[in-house]
Amino acid sequence: MKLTLKKKPTKCTIIVGFPGFGLIGTIATKFLIEHLDCERIGNIESDKFLPLAAIHKEHLIGPLEIFYNKKHNLVILQTLSQVGKLEWQISDLLVKMAKDLKAKELIILEGTQGDGEGITKLYGYNSGGNVKKLNLDPLKEGVLMGVTATLLLKAKKNIPVSCIFAEAKSQLPDTEAAAEIIKILDKYLGMDVNFKPLLETAKRFEAKLKDMMAKQSKVSNEGFPGYKEEKSDMDYLG
Repeated sequence: MKLTLKKKPTKCTIIVGFPGFGLIGTIATKFLIEHLDCERIGNIESDKFLPLAAIHKEHLIGPLEIFYNKKHNLVILQTLSQVGKLEWQISDLLVKMAKDLKAKELIILEGTQGDGEGITKLYGYNSGGNVKKLNLDPLKEGVLMGVTATLLLKAKKNIPVSCIFAEAKSQLPDTEAAAEIIKILDKYLGMDVNFKPLLETAKRFEAKLKDMMAKQSKVSNEGFPGYKEEKSDMDYLG
């Protein structure tokens, strides 16, 4: 596995979102990249990732791409693919990147299972215990898995970490829950996001994600080398 950066902005804020429940992290980071006019500055490569790519504004985008917004000094990891059993390795690379860039904070955007009804609830976690700065209720109980878990465990002694969790209505892509995360992040970072075009863009991206999910499922079921899809009845965050 290899991380490549063609630019190294220092004292930045790093934002990551992986395909967890409702694909909220993936959709939310896509919001940011589109709205903030980010440039691609690097990627993470591995022959263990699913063979997935996308075309965006005539540019080829791989499974894990890294973007940068100069105005707000944000480094954003956009993840289109499930990562199999590579969570620890990815977290090692991201923590090393954060230390090399002298990042101020690492922010994880994540979905969790909701009751499927009513207003989307949001919760926060901060490694220093200061959840109030996110203006969210703290997540008091929860089992974390996937990259969210490994990244928190790896980063806790190296860099301040905050998590924003939004309840998704189902395992299908939840655009509205992702938009709620963006609203909180916008207030926290002062980005002045215009939500209406973001929501419209997200709905189109949601349809693309559903198609990608179907294709990933087909590839994994046919036996992509180095990848095996695992299913569990356990509800978890991450």
